[in-house]
Amino acid sequence: MQKIRTTLFALLTLFASSVMAQCPLTNTAFKSGETLTYNLYFNWKFVWVKVGLASLTTSQTKYQGKDAFRSSLITRGNGKLDKFFVMRDTLTGYVTPTLSPLYFRKGAVEGKRYTVDEVWYDYPNSKCKLKMHRLRHDGTHARSEKTSEQCVYDMLNIFSRARSLDPSGWKKGHTEKFLVADGDGTTTALLRYDGKETVKGDNNVKYRCMKLTYLEWKESKKAYRQYATFFVTDDSNHVPVRIDITLNFGNAKAFVTTMKGNRNPLTSIIK
Repeated sequence: MQKIRTTLFALLTLFASSVMAQCPLTNTAFKSGETLTYNLYFNWKFVWVKVGLASLTTSQTKYQGKDAFRSSLITRGNGKLDKFFVMRDTLTGYVTPTLSPLYFRKGAVEGKRYTVDEVWYDYPNSKCKLKMHRLRHDGTHARSEKTSEQCVYDMLNIFSRARSLDPSGWKKGHTEKFLVADGDGTTTALLRYDGKETVKGDNNVKYRCMKLTYLEWKESKKAYRQYATFFVTDDSNHVPVRIDITLNFGNAKAFVTTMKGNRNPLTSIIK
């Protein structure tokens, strides 16, 4: 179920562009205290079964003595999923008030495997310098560094930044290219805008949404592979309402259940 986390909030790569390092941006989309929750479903023998929950919270805090926003994503499989696959993941990310990444950590229990990914960000000479660490499931460690002329993000901190970008000028078929980091390196990804649709959440509310398709470059295939489709509110909050995920062993979906503490009115609601 790794792609549920990888793509669920690697929407997160929502509206990202390849621009210069650090890339300060005014936060227009969220405030401290926002909480989003989701139901997770898996297609098991042609039947959609609820297999877990996810929650994302944002709070104002300090990172190394400076003002920052902290995001925390928690995913938990239920008993139905545990029979096939144990899922207990916690992701934590820090960004500056102008939405530049500072730190990312993912601790994942997936099946009998426990792994940790970490990324530290620094911005010397208008470049993005990364320090990356991975604790593998066998207990070994991998460490690497990378310096980029471009902005670099991770699957959680990109969410905080992407929500404040304005995609109103996009036309159907428009794509954006960007770089995403984890504890073991960076990956090139694409986001394709596929128009607008009405989507109903698990809160029984209908929203006008933008449809976005997420693809990652697969070096072995020399091509991009589609991993997910996101339906995000067509308003200044840009909250994901539904996510369709393609896994190696089936398909999964996530539907929003609650949106609390939104910064802006949810003008995308269809009454």
